[in-house]
Amino acid sequence: MLKYISKICLMVPVVFLLGSCWELDQEVLDGVTPEDVANSNNPELIDVLKASAYSRIVGSWGGHNSIWSIYEIASDEMAIPQKGADWEDGGLWLRMHRHTWSPSDEAFNNSWNYCFTAIGEINNLITSFPDVEALVAELKVLRALNYLWLIDSFGNVPIVTEASTGGNPTNNSRQEVFDFIESSIMDNVDLLTKANTKTTINYYTAHAMLAKLYLNAEIYTGTARWADAEAAADVVINSGMYSLSSNFFSNFATRNGGSTENILTLPYDENNAGGFNLVQMTLHYLSQNTYNLQEQPWNGYASLEEFYNGFDDNDVRKQSFLEGPQFAADGTRLNDISAEANDPDGEPLTFTPEINMLAPNALRQAGVRVGKFEFASGSPSNMSNDYPLIRLSDIILIKAEAAFRQGNTAEALTAINQVRTRANMPEYTSLTLEDIYNERGYELFAEASRRTDMIRFGKWNEPWWEKGASEPFRALFPIPLQQINANPNLTQNPGY
Repeated sequence: MLKYISKICLMVPVVFLLGSCWELDQEVLDGVTPEDVANSNNPELIDVLKASAYSRIVGSWGGHNSIWSIYEIASDEMAIPQKGADWEDGGLWLRMHRHTWSPSDEAFNNSWNYCFTAIGEINNLITSFPDVEALVAELKVLRALNYLWLIDSFGNVPIVTEASTGGNPTNNSRQEVFDFIESSIMDNVDLLTKANTKTTINYYTAHAMLAKLYLNAEIYTGTARWADAEAAADVVINSGMYSLSSNFFSNFATRNGGSTENILTLPYDENNAGGFNLVQMTLHYLSQNTYNLQEQPWNGYASLEEFYNGFDDNDVRKQSFLEGPQFAADGTRLNDISAEANDPDGEPLTFTPEINMLAPNALRQAGVRVGKFEFASGSPSNMSNDYPLIRLSDIILIKAEAAFRQGNTAEALTAINQVRTRANMPEYTSLTLEDIYNERGYELFAEASRRTDMIRFGKWNEPWWEKGASEPFRALFPIPLQQINANPNLTQNPGY
């Protein structure tokens, strides 16, 4: 049968764009009919069919100027300080940090296209192979994952499925999108495998998605679903399929495929699946000598001082940051001969928590850098670390929060202290919502969770470093202007 599979050739489908009239183009398998697929009992054939959909998800998630970037830079975790002309970028990242962004900012359009391109690929596959039950079920849940990002980011977005007949779609309400995500998962979850697949969706991934959806239900729909969030989390926690890794950083290592904790990951590979560029995005130019990198980093993303200082020195997760004097691979001190005259550290390269200003003349060395993911020695700009979209610790913290919000403090303490203990921190004996919020920040730094958490905990509108109080409407990102210009049926979110 493997010989049979090797003859399959997936043709590249037409990229799905909402900005123009859309008609389904059948994806073609050379020499293999849909009937052949439907009658096959070989699961490897299904793996071949769905590969193109998953490749769209891997896509640009871990790269600059797309969905991960807007989640992180709009939060209080990170900024991209402007260093003279370096990182000016038309003011995009300054606006993102200060919550003064515009619907025309390209990062929003990139994020929109990231999700809807994957949705278009999924719809093409479902239309081509509607009778392959296991494939269709998995693809519909994968499509729901994209809508989980869309409902969180943009709120009122078009629901486009394999049954859509073309033309320019209109926005659906956030409630309708919520219901669509929920039904897409609930209607298909029992058809999903219970195997520990990690890089593809399984039964437990689907319940983890439900836990995330229900956790934010009050924000998305106005109605809290805490009990449902806890119940969905319990399905994952009680499965016995996953366990907290004894070494926190093993979940982010270059070779992290064996993690017992990662539930769904994006399988990046420097040779075959590029797009995860954190090594370039955060490190200083001279860090090339620390890791013998093939390319010079861009000296961009850095954590905010207040966020970094919130970590206890005994918390192992504080090692998620690169701070202090920096050295070459041979142990010699790195010196930045271009360091500014007013840099208190002078030329010796030193990552300091304090960033002197956001713009226009941030110091080249200012800001602790993102060190949570391993930077492999000698690596190119594309990293081979699998990016964890969902980890067990997140699901445990969802259970803790959902239980606490229902008044079950003892249950919440038991859950949250599992995560605390692994981090070498003392157990909580009492608990507040602020404790839960902080714990999520310590645990999930740089995992695109903070923005959503800040909104749910009522922190989003507050001022922080180099940012004033946010206008309430900015809890939703704008529908990209490029999409509205191409599709007049789309309606902009209020306030923009």
